[in-house]
Amino acid sequence: MKGQLINRGFNHGPWLPIYGFGGLIVLLALHRVRSRPVIFFFATIISCGAVEYFTSWILEVCFDKKWWDYSGYFLNLNGRICAEGLFVFGVCGLAFIYVLAPLLDNLIRKINRRVLLPLAVTLMLIMAADFVYSNIVPNTGYGITGNFDKEDTVTVETLAEG
Repeated sequence: MKGQLINRGFNHGPWLPIYGFGGLIVLLALHRVRSRPVIFFFATIISCGAVEYFTSWILEVCFDKKWWDYSGYFLNLNGRICAEGLFVFGVCGLAFIYVLAPLLDNLIRKINRRVLLPLAVTLMLIMAADFVYSNIVPNTGYGITGNFDKEDTVTVETLAEG
C-alpha cells in the first residue's frame, strides 16, 4: 500500500511455512473426505483456522508481537482468525486439492530424482537455517508486526491527495 514489497512472514526468506503446514494438513489429514467437496471445504476451514489461530497465539506468546490482526474483520476470534480469511482458506483448499496438487504431482514426477533429491534437500536446509535464524532475530518492522491501525492504512483518498 506504500509502494513497497513487504515480506509479511515470520521468516526472512520468501516462504510462509504456515501455508505449507496448512497445505500438508489439507493434503494428508483430509484425504478421507477428499471425494466429498462440501465436507472437504468445511474441514479445510476448521483445520486451517486452527493452524492460523494457534500459530498466531504461539508467535505472540514467544515473541510478544503480532504478525497479523483481524480485529476489524467480520466474525473474528481474538483478531487471530476471521470469517473472510477462513472462507478464502476453504476455497483455496478446494483449488489446491482438485487443481494445483495434481498438476504439481505430474510436474514433479517428470523431474529426474538425481536432480529432485538434492534440490529438495538444499531447499530444506536453507529453510531450516532461516527458521533457526528467525527464531533468534524474527522478521519484524512496518507492515509485518504491528501498524495494524486504520490510520496507517493507505486509502484511495490519501493516494488522490498525493
